[in-house]
Amino acid sequence: MAPIQLAPDARPAVWRGGLAWTEEGGSWQPWRLPPDRIATAHAPGLVTRARMPAGVRAVVRTDATALELCTHAVDDDVTSLDVVVDGALWRRTALTAGATTSHVALPPGTKVIEVWLPQFGEIRTGPLVLHGATYATAPADEGFRWLTYGSSITQCRSASGPSETWPALVARRLGWDLTCLGFAGECHLDPIVARAIARTPADLISLCLGINVHGSASLGPRTLTGQVSGFIQAVRDAHPQAPIAVISPIVSPGRERLANQAMMTLDEVRGAVTDAVTTLRRCGVTDLHLVNGPSVFGAGDARLLLPDALHPNADGYRLMAGRLAPRLAAIAPDP
Repeated sequence: MAPIQLAPDARPAVWRGGLAWTEEGGSWQPWRLPPDRIATAHAPGLVTRARMPAGVRAVVRTDATALELCTHAVDDDVTSLDVVVDGALWRRTALTAGATTSHVALPPGTKVIEVWLPQFGEIRTGPLVLHGATYATAPADEGFRWLTYGSSITQCRSASGPSETWPALVARRLGWDLTCLGFAGECHLDPIVARAIARTPADLISLCLGINVHGSASLGPRTLTGQVSGFIQAVRDAHPQAPIAVISPIVSPGRERLANQAMMTLDEVRGAVTDAVTTLRRCGVTDLHLVNGPSVFGAGDARLLLPDALHPNADGYRLMAGRLAPRLAAIAPDP
């Protein structure tokens, strides 16, 4: 029996979470921003992050007895590859720079397998190869489509694996179809991101805004609130029916009252995000929700779960998922 091969261009319904794919020398590059307009980002760091497949995965129902996937990582910063079977982590494989071929034996019978590409590190992939399979089908429909945008705290490099970032945990818990636009160090309300969100189907959108703006001082008191407002309005114009949840920065001890080069503390950045949301709601923007970041991850959590005073560790991301899942589910529309 010949193995079944599932390439991103030939079986796009199987491959989820990427905005586009480009073929490069017989392998495929996942993109989390549109590659045809990526030059308009004018931000090399954002382009690099857009080539990292956080949230990108293959989802297939099959009776295969084993799977095989060839990947090629640019450098050793790459994290791991996760195989999930019927909703539970089955195998985690550490990746390193260069080419890696992952072979994973699977349990017998029909099951749904998910192959999560690394949440951090530039990587290209070959087709997903299923051995011993008589069939391989994508799930019947996409399900509830959730798109989330944010910083490194949404990309979650220090999560245990790509299926255990907080967005992945929320999506798996609620059965949602995830598109993750977490860009470490690069969440600056870029127009290319607003356009990407506008052209991506979504039933719910969450925006985690502010921490990179504070860290890089990319916006200041004169510009930040207006830019947050304009970004939200662009998303609302493109998705008039989808609820939008805006999450302000989680706690970062030492930054709360530390003025950056734009003369804004993190607490003031959080206030600007809050002001943008409350003003838009007062102006009639509906189904717009504010989630206070410290209620998701606060000062009491930081001592054990925020080792560098900025990024949660793996347990911290699990905590965030546990707190955010019910809050996002509560504002999600009925299927």
